[in-house]
Amino acid sequence: MKNISLYTIGLILLASTGCKKYIDVNQDPNDPTDVKEAALLAPVEVALSTEIYGGNSAFIVQNFMQTTAINQPPPQIGTYLEINSDLNGDWDAYYTTELINLKIMNGKAEADGKSNYAAVAKILTALTLGNATDLWGDIPYSQALKGTSNLTPVFDKQEDIYKDIQSILDSAIVNINAASTIVPAGDDYFYSGDMSKWKKLAYTLKARYYMHLTKAPGYTAAAQAQLALTALANGLASNDDDLQFVYPGAASQENPWFDNFNPVSTAVLASHFVDTLIGRSDPRLSKMVAPASSTGLYTGFQIGGATGDLTSYSLPTDFYMGIGATNHLVSYSESLFLQAEATSIVSGYAAAQPIYQNAIKAHMSKLSVADADITTYLGKRGTLTVANAEQRIIEEKYVANFLNLEIFNDWRRTGYPTLVKVPNALSDIPRRLLYPEVEIISNPQPQETAKLTDRVWWDAQ
Repeated sequence: MKNISLYTIGLILLASTGCKKYIDVNQDPNDPTDVKEAALLAPVEVALSTEIYGGNSAFIVQNFMQTTAINQPPPQIGTYLEINSDLNGDWDAYYTTELINLKIMNGKAEADGKSNYAAVAKILTALTLGNATDLWGDIPYSQALKGTSNLTPVFDKQEDIYKDIQSILDSAIVNINAASTIVPAGDDYFYSGDMSKWKKLAYTLKARYYMHLTKAPGYTAAAQAQLALTALANGLASNDDDLQFVYPGAASQENPWFDNFNPVSTAVLASHFVDTLIGRSDPRLSKMVAPASSTGLYTGFQIGGATGDLTSYSLPTDFYMGIGATNHLVSYSESLFLQAEATSIVSGYAAAQPIYQNAIKAHMSKLSVADADITTYLGKRGTLTVANAEQRIIEEKYVANFLNLEIFNDWRRTGYPTLVKVPNALSDIPRRLLYPEVEIISNPQPQETAKLTDRVWWDAQ
């Protein structure tokens, strides 16, 4: 499903200078070997949205989580058919396009005294690194990103990666607090240089990664929840703070989910997701799911079952898959769901209930759901109990985080929403991605024998 469709995103490597600069008289000015931070920021933001949050691995995860499906007979990705070479492009996107360029950007910003650019580079590094380790577990980092000086870096333990993520975010916050007058502008597609929003994002990401470890070996839910609540006191404060990418919608500038659901891919919505909204009389159904074009009915494809005419299945609405739709990476509603879960752990379900309700409202507000419909829905789904608090919070977060990588992390660490493996499944529901063939060949490591059903470190039994 991967499709690099917005801009041509090339690897920007810094070449060594010295006497070479005096003899390169024929250097192409359109292919620079050294660029400023502003020229690095825009491409990595495009790639983060298009390749990380809308690319191949993102689509695979949605199939595992039964939000999307491929109208094809088994075996296929929805029945857990995956080979290592399927992930080659994703690994390249994470490392070559994102992490290497972000390291270059951070190094240049630090050297130039541009603390805000350094902060943005670090926050995007933490987000990219977090997504990578959540998908693959142990990954190369401390010895990686060094160009040709080390082509066989060891894989860092996931626990160490998580500690690095928190340190990176702390450093980014320090950079922002330095109050430099040099800020990104039009080169920042996310926040247009509004560093107060970047700072809120950093704190929200800290909370996200604290909460991932509520059941990790050697960690406790209470401690992680308290850390998350402390961070969220400075986190995203409204829907206006969301980290999102608005696509122009012109040719080669389309939303990646518009490409993912193109007819050639045969991608449609899965029956589990569609039926969940129908079963709850969720007013977001018509806002999130388009009726099948040939029947006018809300119909998802049963993964692993018999195929049908492509027009008989539902697709996402234009809010999510329109050619100029917004891609939602980190949202205020996610921040509130994190707060609700953490509050439930620390202070109990009653204290969490109003936060949980506000999280649902925040998502429904973005979808322009009528106030009366919100009230009706909360009357049915808004009451937490000691028995259902975690389940309800994560079930609603699953809907609000539609097409987002976080639903895979939440399901693995909580077991919600309740999913069963699909008909004709080749295994139990996957709990990770395979390591890419290109890495196995070029950098053999013990971890690379992992199977789809193997758990990453924090995904404890």
